[in-house]
Amino acid sequence: MNPIISEALRILEDKARYNPFTITCPEDTKNYLRLKIADKEHEVFVCLFLDNRHQLIEYEQMFRGTIDGASVYPREVVKRALELNCAALIIAHNHPSGIPEPSEADKAITRRIKDACDLVDIRLLDHFIVTLTSSVSLAERGVI
Repeated sequence: MNPIISEALRILEDKARYNPFTITCPEDTKNYLRLKIADKEHEVFVCLFLDNRHQLIEYEQMFRGTIDGASVYPREVVKRALELNCAALIIAHNHPSGIPEPSEADKAITRRIKDACDLVDIRLLDHFIVTLTSSVSLAERGVI
């Protein structure tokens, strides 16, 4: 990872310890996620577990894949969300190809995770697909 990006992340995470990172707008979330996962050479699927005020409880990489896909299990996402007692969730993954357009599989897993979260009263706020240069919000696209 680029040393400048590493230092920026360290500063953000230190700040979050004293002033919890609150998710207030999609643009800030996209930027945060791009710093975290956009430069990976393989797909990673991450979760931002949030409390009722959308403050970050935990950022966690849940699944790791290959250059063009990752297996994602809604059961494991919901299990971890319940362990952390979160009220809301943002999911995200990167596209190492550099093309942020969601595939049909991306849309399908988003719906499956949303349905699973709905059963236990956890709000799925968004699913972001990020690359080094851009990102897509599936909520903004009407998938969620």
